[in-house]
Amino acid sequence: MTKGFHLTDYNFYSKRHEMELITTIVEALKQIVEEDKKEKQPLFIKINDGFIMNLARKVVQEKKRTFLVGIAGESASGKTTFVDNTVKACVKDEIEGVYTVIRCDDYFKDTSKELIEAGNYENLFKTGFSFDTPDVVNLDLMREHLTDLKRGKVVISPNYDFVTCVSKPDGEIKKPASVILNEGLYVLNDGLHEIMDIKVYVFTPLDVLKDRWYRRAASRGKTGTAADMQFRDVNQTAQEYIRPAMKISDVIINGMVEVDYIEIITDRIFSTIEALSQPQ
Repeated sequence: MTKGFHLTDYNFYSKRHEMELITTIVEALKQIVEEDKKEKQPLFIKINDGFIMNLARKVVQEKKRTFLVGIAGESASGKTTFVDNTVKACVKDEIEGVYTVIRCDDYFKDTSKELIEAGNYENLFKTGFSFDTPDVVNLDLMREHLTDLKRGKVVISPNYDFVTCVSKPDGEIKKPASVILNEGLYVLNDGLHEIMDIKVYVFTPLDVLKDRWYRRAASRGKTGTAADMQFRDVNQTAQEYIRPAMKISDVIINGMVEVDYIEIITDRIFSTIEALSQPQ
């Protein structure tokens, strides 16, 4: 008498195949990380135990997945550079639905009235005003938009002008996608890091941060005493509001890495995951 094939048998083989696939992805990603360590400026500084395994499980087990990736770090650490080159790796052609970028900088609250009343940035800073604490950013709205995107809804992000401090609600249309990249100073703070699938922190030495920051500040209308006053505030507030995110991040990456290498290695990671997770 021929033994019938039961549903329990199918489930067993399905689970076994799933675990084999997860193991294959884990081994491939670990190989990329090991090769990265040999670079003069490796991208990965630290990867938390279990992160690669958890990522592989999400890829295999959550078929209709949306990955929400939070990328935090101090001002001028290289967050935007990392995101922009990751985007290049995400998609070689302009295919809708692959990625969406939500930038914390777009969610700064309108403080144009305060700037006008003060007359200039130096006088504004003398009042004790700070652009470098979470309360000057509409994090509640940003979380709402991120949650809506994960649920498949279209949102419109604000548009903020760093010279005039004007925030316009009718900014850019953001559509749901497989990968949502959320970058900014406070994207791994309480109330936001809980909804992230992947938490990334960009670390850059202080002397490099300072040089980058001053160059960017000049492009935003802040020079001389005003720039000095804000940078002191930037450094102090980072200790309280930004640097603690390193402790909860899944991955700490190197903000000194060449932009071309970021694209190369992130392309390898995405290509590897895509190739290995496809049905055989």
